[in-house]
Amino acid sequence: MILGVYWYFKFPEILYRFSYFKFQKGLGGHADYPAELEARISVSNSENLIKSIEELHFHFKHAYVDIKINENNLMISTGDYTLFDHHFQLVSEIEKLLVLNSAVSFNGPFEIKSSRTLISERKNFENIEHRFIQVTGSDFKKDNAENLSVRIDCNLPMLHKKPLINDLIKICHEENIRVFYYYEHQFKESCNLMLFFSNGRQMNNAVQNVDINSFGSKVRSLAQQYPLQFGHFGGMEYYPKNGPYTELMTDEEYILDKK
Repeated sequence: MILGVYWYFKFPEILYRFSYFKFQKGLGGHADYPAELEARISVSNSENLIKSIEELHFHFKHAYVDIKINENNLMISTGDYTLFDHHFQLVSEIEKLLVLNSAVSFNGPFEIKSSRTLISERKNFENIEHRFIQVTGSDFKKDNAENLSVRIDCNLPMLHKKPLINDLIKICHEENIRVFYYYEHQFKESCNLMLFFSNGRQMNNAVQNVDINSFGSKVRSLAQQYPLQFGHFGGMEYYPKNGPYTELMTDEEYILDKK
């Protein structure tokens, strides 16, 4: 799984500018539609352009490219439920090819006569084996960004909190996680913790894959080492609201609210 900064509902207007591609926001709920970047263009030689895109895609294997063809008219798109920086970097490079090929944008209906799909090497969304793990999005941060994180709620005696946090930091280093922060609230002699694990911006040459089940197994093993229980005690009055307390961080402006 790729955790970190992504876009789904809004375009990163400050970071990227496109002449040909248009952003189509994702639709959640019953509609359940991924966000997409799509260009409809005409060129004098579509086969040459398609060959160039295929060569480019070799260097952007974490995203797919779909090309619908009607002679020299093409509809080029990529999308996902989480559009990371590497998607936008790919589209930026495709736009350079469109300029070199003197592409012209068009709107309106498009009759598909053939298509080519350049598949992604990204793994399918893993089935999460551990019930205490929640995968969460966020509200909007800098440049309309959202953040995909793992959240774990737990409770343990206060005297064990610091050793637990230290062990979680070690697990993060082992499991390719560079963002770790938490909220807390004391409950009697214990504390309710709301832990968040994530990463920063996912650039093409440094995409970070996280094995969510390996991470979860290591966290579960801590429940044998500490008097740790998953979930919170004491009701909403003791909901973790103190924080955030940061242990590991990168690209903070895209992850935490500035107060």
